[in-house]
Amino acid sequence: MGQMVAHVPGVKRRPATAPQESNTMTSERAPPDPTPPGSSRPAIPRSIWVLGFVSLLMDVSSELIHSLLPVFMVTVVGASALTIGLIEGVAESTALIVKVFSGVLSDWWGKRKPLAVFGYGLGAISKPLFAIATGAGAVLAARFIDRIGKGIRGAPRDALIADLAPAAVRGAAFGLRQSLDTVGAFLGPLLAIVLMIAWANDFRAVFWVAAIPGFLAVALLLVGVSEPDPPAGARRGNPVTLANLRRMSRPYWWVVGIGAAFTLARFSEAFLVLRALEGGVAAAYTPLVLIAMNVVYSASAYPLGKLSDRVRRTPLLASGMVLLIAANLVLAASSHWAWVGLGVALWGLHMGCTQGLLAAMVADTAPADLRGTGYGFFNLLSGVAMLLASGIAGLLWDQLGAPFTFLAGAGFATLALIGVGLRGRHRS
Repeated sequence: MGQMVAHVPGVKRRPATAPQESNTMTSERAPPDPTPPGSSRPAIPRSIWVLGFVSLLMDVSSELIHSLLPVFMVTVVGASALTIGLIEGVAESTALIVKVFSGVLSDWWGKRKPLAVFGYGLGAISKPLFAIATGAGAVLAARFIDRIGKGIRGAPRDALIADLAPAAVRGAAFGLRQSLDTVGAFLGPLLAIVLMIAWANDFRAVFWVAAIPGFLAVALLLVGVSEPDPPAGARRGNPVTLANLRRMSRPYWWVVGIGAAFTLARFSEAFLVLRALEGGVAAAYTPLVLIAMNVVYSASAYPLGKLSDRVRRTPLLASGMVLLIAANLVLAASSHWAWVGLGVALWGLHMGCTQGLLAAMVADTAPADLRGTGYGFFNLLSGVAMLLASGIAGLLWDQLGAPFTFLAGAGFATLALIGVGLRGRHRS
């Protein structure tokens, strides 16, 4: 089913430093299916399920805060939309940029789990800082620590999933992790609504509760995940060398470029919450925006991940971009609750279609012994794009209004879709 492509023209092949899968799997097709006809596909390993529940708990912790944070900053701290955009952009881009260093370190060290534990631990200890924040600077510091933790854990965790998952179910494995992660992403805002109503909009009391599932996530990761042994005879060295960079295939760098272009169109979801607030939704109920988005995201990520193991991946990615264009246009059209609800649902569906898919495409195209580095570079460029996207979104919101913010997002998504179309045309 899959196709193998030749090595990069003009670059001689070098022997891998460790036994590995091919690094030139095209980004357009799923990996070859090694399952004999009539037999069942391999099961998703237990440790991947545990990693999914670790993500679920940490997302309950994070989204319990993040679903209220934009409203907290506007109504309590007195921040502007531009300030929120810059804080979100710095925070999210920091998380993505840090992944390049943690990914490289995990390849050099040959271990993924200790870095993941450290990253989840930072995320857990950052939660009480939100409860004691009194200004935008303190919120930025808390977000910064939280997102550094996310950055440290992200690439090693994704590389660990790629190491654990059989190739025939790789898309399903990433989809499962995304799906469980997203269950936490809507349970967190749901819990936020309940607590805000019960505690008369006491933001700080709700933020204190968020620390509990964060520390439970760290405990579950420590006791429940087993990291596979490195291949026999594997030698470790500096992954960031010219020789190793040359081993990264052209399809891999295409995935990196498309991921960055796509991120420009997908600015912080804080602006979805602000759009609902602008439309008259009460502060206590604004987390419903993220609940709705993440219900759709969670319901679609796993089945679409399984689908990506059976069909060409590039058209599926293009479909996700079309959904993002539609979401931005709907959100630009009106702040009425019906329009916001439709836009948020489309946003969640595009996330389910693309996030696990892009992660699987990185695993398909990066050498097995450089997967941590591969995820790191992918997230480095996406982090720069996230910083630009959230800053631009906040500036447009303040200067021209919400519709222009979402129209700009639709424009960036259209450019990314054109890039995917040109790639597919070149391959055809």
